[in-house]
Amino acid sequence: MSRLLDSPTGAARVEPAVDLAGGPVGSLEDRITALFSTASGMLDAEQQADRRVTELIEEFLGRINTTTPVELSSLVEGFRSTLIPAEPTPVDSYVDFLTGQVVPHAVNKSTPLCMGQMTSALPYFVRPLTRLVTALNQNMVQVETAKALVPLERQALAMIHRLVYRRDEAFYQSFAQDKESTLGILTLGGTLANLIGLWCARNHALGPDGRFGGAEAEGLVAALRHYGHEGAAVICSEAAHYSFDKAAEMLGLGARNLIKVPTDGRQRIDLVQLKEAIRSCRARRQVILAVVGIAGTTDGGSIDDLTSLAAICRHEGIHLHVDAAWGGPVLFSNRHRHRLDGIEVADSVTIDGHKQLYLPIGTGVVCFRDPRYARVIERNAYYIIRPGSNDLGRRALEGSRPSSALYLHAALSIIGRSGYGRIIDENLRLAGVMASSIKARPELELLSEPELNIVLFRYIPRHLRARLEADQLEAADHDELNQLNSELQEAQWRAGRCFVARTELRHTRYGRSQTVVALRAVLANPATRDEHLKIVLDDILRVASELESRQARSGLAAASPTAARER
Repeated sequence: MSRLLDSPTGAARVEPAVDLAGGPVGSLEDRITALFSTASGMLDAEQQADRRVTELIEEFLGRINTTTPVELSSLVEGFRSTLIPAEPTPVDSYVDFLTGQVVPHAVNKSTPLCMGQMTSALPYFVRPLTRLVTALNQNMVQVETAKALVPLERQALAMIHRLVYRRDEAFYQSFAQDKESTLGILTLGGTLANLIGLWCARNHALGPDGRFGGAEAEGLVAALRHYGHEGAAVICSEAAHYSFDKAAEMLGLGARNLIKVPTDGRQRIDLVQLKEAIRSCRARRQVILAVVGIAGTTDGGSIDDLTSLAAICRHEGIHLHVDAAWGGPVLFSNRHRHRLDGIEVADSVTIDGHKQLYLPIGTGVVCFRDPRYARVIERNAYYIIRPGSNDLGRRALEGSRPSSALYLHAALSIIGRSGYGRIIDENLRLAGVMASSIKARPELELLSEPELNIVLFRYIPRHLRARLEADQLEAADHDELNQLNSELQEAQWRAGRCFVARTELRHTRYGRSQTVVALRAVLANPATRDEHLKIVLDDILRVASELESRQARSGLAAASPTAARER
């Protein structure tokens, strides 16, 4: 079923036979071998499959709705079988499966009506680059499995470092391609970037000392005992991302030793309370491994006073890690970058590429002010990451990982500083427009003025609007509003036309004791226009009206004599 061809070297090679659908035919051995072949016949089959997938993508991304109204419980029924197919499935058949059961019911994050995701829409050039990244299949753990992609990754990381730290040209000429320097580490996301930043902070605070090997070699308990500490802690605000809870657990601190400081009325870390937390830790003889500042909280996009945080950490001799996973790209904006003043003196900074850098999921970055800082996590293995080599795996948490730096490098080149600045400026403008529109609608309450491009608000039913206007809402009213807004957000998502997320706020103008469920709109899609804001808000009011009508009918039915007798 295969035919022999002459190769460029003169040796015979086999080109698998294919059927009219572009798939391999023949024996099981032929069909499996063909899946890995680069012969022309199989490249034709690949191109045919690629055309079908491209058509599927175009149809999916061309829809305006966020998803279908099909319930997840119905979809689950098509995925109950756990049998691995006994025989190979033709590629065409598998694309049929994706076309019928998977892709139509995915969430379209590219539509401007999808405002519930921090995961970005993607620029078109990412899609062909994805094919390239996949086809090259470089392993960034070492030079021998990546070669040219290693200096490319170093260059991309140096670009981000320069965005954050703004060192001079001589600095980057010295350190960007220096194999003994680490300006940044590429990770699978912000969670790992935050973990690596704290990992380095721990190893610096509890490192080797003479014959003592440090926390890495001797363990956390031995290191604390050696340095005369009763424990270790990381301090952050109560608005910090949950990845810091996981980091505290994984670094052996325990979640209880992630000290969460209350926020002020703007959801920023309370600096007075921070100083008290530092004093209390030291009174308990806890070494403070790091203080975490936030440049764009997940809930509402608030930014801590980074300049004051940096001054406190310098005075106290504490590592400052800034989680700028969301807000970091604001540095591209000449108009708004001042909001992140102070970030340039942080010891480590996280930026998550799949958010406002508009990259695929799997492109997180942690940068270090000191190019030598990450040496405390260096590992070597002679069969793969050798001492003194240019292997990126020497200082990283992950081993094998893909060449996602290609996406970062491409975006920084193709979109550029001015392009990113334009996107950020427009995102923040849209947030202001949406906030103004919410304030103009009596059915909605703006819960806080947006600091970046996340807008927090809630729906107010007619019978509570006068009480809201008179500032007379009571705890029972808030409980009712929380229930209603939770149901409203879920109902809108199920309907599939538009999408905003929801969150719980614990410090609003209603006091710290009152939890408030908020609808949360994320304005980060470069395709979003003012008219899309109106569509989304109108859809929320339509869903709310339908929900209240159903509840009213249900209440009337429950109060009827027939219903009373049935009870």
